[in-house]
Amino acid sequence: MFWTRLISGIVLVLIALLTIITGGPVLLLTLYLVSIAGMYEFYGATLVVRRNKAQKKAEGKEYKAEAATSVKEPDGALNLLSMAGFVGATIYYLTLYFNRSHYMLLGLVVTFLFAMFVYVFSYPHYKAEQVTATVFGMVYLAVMLGFIYLTRSMESGKILVWLIFLSSWGADTCAYCVGRLFGKHKMAPVLSPKKSVEGGIGGVVGAVLLGVAYAAAFGQPLGAYGIICGAGALISMTGDLAASAVKRDKGIKDYGWIIPGHGGILDRFDSVIFTAPVIYFLALFVMELY
Repeated sequence: MFWTRLISGIVLVLIALLTIITGGPVLLLTLYLVSIAGMYEFYGATLVVRRNKAQKKAEGKEYKAEAATSVKEPDGALNLLSMAGFVGATIYYLTLYFNRSHYMLLGLVVTFLFAMFVYVFSYPHYKAEQVTATVFGMVYLAVMLGFIYLTRSMESGKILVWLIFLSSWGADTCAYCVGRLFGKHKMAPVLSPKKSVEGGIGGVVGAVLLGVAYAAAFGQPLGAYGIICGAGALISMTGDLAASAVKRDKGIKDYGWIIPGHGGILDRFDSVIFTAPVIYFLALFVMELY
C-alpha cells in the first residue's frame, strides 16, 4: 500500500507539473476531466447516481450507519439528473476556454434549470435532495476547480498558481509531520480523529514558510506570498473536513478508486477545491497592495 500510494502520488505530481506549466487548453481540459470525474464521485456519494465500487466497500464502524434519508440508490450509473450537472460543467469550461467572463454563470443557471426540469416532469422519480446535490456538485467541483485555470491565466500566473498547491498539499504535509510529533488535542474528533490542533497550527505555519521561501526563490513579495499561503492553508483544512463530513454523513470511506492508494478525486483534491478560489481572490487583492 505504501509503495502504491507513493508511486501514484509521484505520478499525480508529474501530471500537475506538466499540465500547469503548459497551461492553456491542456490545463483547461485536464481540469474539466478531473471535475467530471469528481462530480461523478460526488453524485454517487449523494445518491444522484449509483454508487461506485469504492463507495460500496465502506469498512469500520464509523462508516456503517448511513444518515436517515428517503432517497434510494439509483440503478443506473448515469441519468438525466446527473446529466444536468455534466452539461452545466461543460458549458462553464467552454466559457473559460473562449474567455467569455460575462457568460460564466450560464453553466450554473443551465444546471439549475435542467435539474428542475427533470425533477418536475419526472416527479416523483427524484427527491428534492438529489436535485440540490446535483447543483451543489457542479459548483463544488467544476466551478471551484476552474479557479486553478483562472489563477494560471493571471499576470504572473505561472508563479501564483503554485500557491494553491503549496497552501493545500504543502500545508497537509506539514500538518501531518507536526501532528505525528506533537499532536495531543483533537481538532475534529468525529470527522477526522487523527487531525490535531497542533498539526493544524503546524500546517498553517509551514504553509507561510513555504510561501515565503517560494517568493524568495522567484523574487516575489515575501509578505504577500506568506499571507496568501497562510490564509489558503486555513481554508484548505475546512475543505478537507468538509469532504470528510460528507463521507461520514453518507456512510462511505472513500469517494472513489481512480488514484491507487489515495482513493478518488475528492479524496485527493478536497483541500485544493477550497483553496483555488481563495488563492485567486487573495492574489488579486493582496498583490494590489504591493
